[in-house]
Amino acid sequence: MPQTPRRKGRPKSFDSASHPPTIQSLDRALDVLDALAGASGMTLTELSTALDQSAATMYRVLATLEARQIVEMEPQSQTWHIGAMAFRLGSAFLRRSSVIERARPVMRELMEATGETSNLGIERGGDVMFVSQVETHESIRAFFPPGTTSPMHASGIGKALLSCFGEDQLTRFLRGRTLEQFTDKTLTSADTLREDLAQIRSRGWSFDDEEKAPGMRCVAAPVFGMQGEVLAGISVSGPAARMPDARINDIGALVRGAAEKLSYGLGAPPAEQSPPG
Repeated sequence: MPQTPRRKGRPKSFDSASHPPTIQSLDRALDVLDALAGASGMTLTELSTALDQSAATMYRVLATLEARQIVEMEPQSQTWHIGAMAFRLGSAFLRRSSVIERARPVMRELMEATGETSNLGIERGGDVMFVSQVETHESIRAFFPPGTTSPMHASGIGKALLSCFGEDQLTRFLRGRTLEQFTDKTLTSADTLREDLAQIRSRGWSFDDEEKAPGMRCVAAPVFGMQGEVLAGISVSGPAARMPDARINDIGALVRGAAEKLSYGLGAPPAEQSPPG
């Protein structure tokens, strides 16, 4: 029996400039979700001010999303939060790849070996998006909830991923981009960043030396797929006091080993041995 052909992603009529491809009300609802995702709860007034919309408009959007459990309100504080359905929808993104599932045991081993929080991140829109984390047992720890983003030039995982860019890809990334300064150690010039990326390629791991947040360090390495393509970055992050200079090379070797183990599990060919850090 012949199968019915699947419909394409968009009708032909929407290829025309006369048909705007966006829906204003949906766009506004997504703005609300984006604002709530970046906060620990917002009141109706705060949302209205942040998005420059009337309270009545915002309430209609929130009420619609609340009916589908995409947002929810805390009655006592009268603040709005991301709801359970939004988590379920977001989890579908994480299920698209086996990287996250396969990474969990490797990340746990890495956390136990180093005593620090292990993270997994991917590149999205020129930033690092953290998609998984295994927290240390220590009371002071780095915390990156899934979905958190960070600039690539000031992130251990970001620099590990950038080190895998080809020259043309890296040039396009840097063209017209301001490398924002977060601390006095942030790499803010293209030349300095390129020098750091060359070192990362040589030793197989990157080092965020308090470049995003004072007192916090991160060591990361890239994770590859079966075609040799970079899929993600794996790291450990923690206070500089627990990650002193004397430990960085040893941590780097552990992180590189974890990245190679995960890459091999994802079908990548065995990695060539890199020189010691």
